[in-house]
Amino acid sequence: MQFDDPTGTLLVTGGAGFIGGNFVLGAVAAGVRIVNLDALTYAGNLDTLAPLRGDPRHVFVHGDIGDRREVDRLLAEHRPRAIVNFAAESHVDRSIDGPAAFIQTNVVGTLVMLEAARDYWLTLTGRERADFRFLHISTDEVYGSLGDNGYFAETTPYAPNSPYSASKAASDHLVRSFHHTYGLPVLTTHCSNNYGPYQFPDKLIPLMTLKTVAGEALPVYGDGGNVRDWLHVADHCAAITRVLETGRVGQTYNIGGNSERRNLDVVKEICRLIDARLPRADGLPRESQITFVDDRPGHDRRYAIDAGKIRGELGWVPSVSFDEGLALTVDWYLANAEWVVRAQTGSYRGERLGKRA
Repeated sequence: MQFDDPTGTLLVTGGAGFIGGNFVLGAVAAGVRIVNLDALTYAGNLDTLAPLRGDPRHVFVHGDIGDRREVDRLLAEHRPRAIVNFAAESHVDRSIDGPAAFIQTNVVGTLVMLEAARDYWLTLTGRERADFRFLHISTDEVYGSLGDNGYFAETTPYAPNSPYSASKAASDHLVRSFHHTYGLPVLTTHCSNNYGPYQFPDKLIPLMTLKTVAGEALPVYGDGGNVRDWLHVADHCAAITRVLETGRVGQTYNIGGNSERRNLDVVKEICRLIDARLPRADGLPRESQITFVDDRPGHDRRYAIDAGKIRGELGWVPSVSFDEGLALTVDWYLANAEWVVRAQTGSYRGERLGKRA
C-alpha cells in the first residue's frame, strides 16, 4: 500500500475485522496514523492487530459506529483528514438468520457516521475542508445476480437479493444522498469476494481449509456451480488506498480480481493444496470429503466485476493471481492455528448458517 500523503490521521471504522484489519496493518506500515473504531462483534479480533501493540500510530477504540457521542468525540479529538468506513455486518448466511442486526449496523450505523462526518466537515476550512473524504466500503452483492455472461459495472442497477446486500444497498444510497444533498465529499467502492489472512472462519475459503485439515465433511451448497470473482485482500487494500488518495469525489469504483471460479472448483483446489501439504493417513484424496447440501435461500448464481473504471482512471490492477493467493492463504491458516482457535472462542464452531427459507 502506498499513500500519496501519509501525513495526518485516518478514522477507520471496523478496523479489527478482516478487510479493515488488513488495511490498518498496511496503512500503519506505510506511516499513516490510524484511529480505529471497532465494536468487536464476532468477526472483530484484536489478535489481528497484535503487530501494532505499543505503536503510537495506532489508536484503538472499542466502540460502536451507532454511538454518535463517541464518533463526535473522536472527530473532535483526532481531527482526521478522512473517514474509511469498513464497519458492517457482512455475512449473507448470518443475515438470513438475523436480519435486524444488519439493518442496525449497516443502515442506521452508516447514517450516524454520515451525520457526524457532515457536521465535522462543515467545521473545517481551507485546504482541510477541500481535502476531506468519506470513503464507504461496499460490495458487489448490491447488484444482485448475473447470468452466465456479463459483468457488474458502476452503472448496473441495484437488485439486492439477501438481507445483507439490501442493507448495504441502503447504506450506499445514504452515502450518495449526503453528497448530493449536503455536498459531503464521499467515495464508494464495491468489491468482489475477498480472501486472504485474518478472515473469520465462517467464510468459504477459511472454513473449507479448516474442515479439510480436520477430516470433516466439506458442505458445498447446491450443485457447487455458483460463481464468484475472487480478490486477494492485499489487492483490495491497495485499491482502496488509490481511491482514497486520487478518486473523484462523488464517484463509485468497482474493484475485482479478474478471477472467476465456481465454488466447487475452489473447494477442490483447497483439497489439492492440502493433499500436497498434509496427506490423509488413509491415502484418500481430500476431495472425498466433499458433500453436497441444500442450497441457501436466494443464493445468487454469479458475480463478476468490470474493474475498467478504476483501472482507467486510477491505474489500479490486481497483482495477486488466484492460484498464488489461494496457496498463500491456505499456508497462512496452516501456520496460524492459534489465531484460528482464538478467533472461534465465541459461539461459532463451523456449523451451517443461513438455512431459513
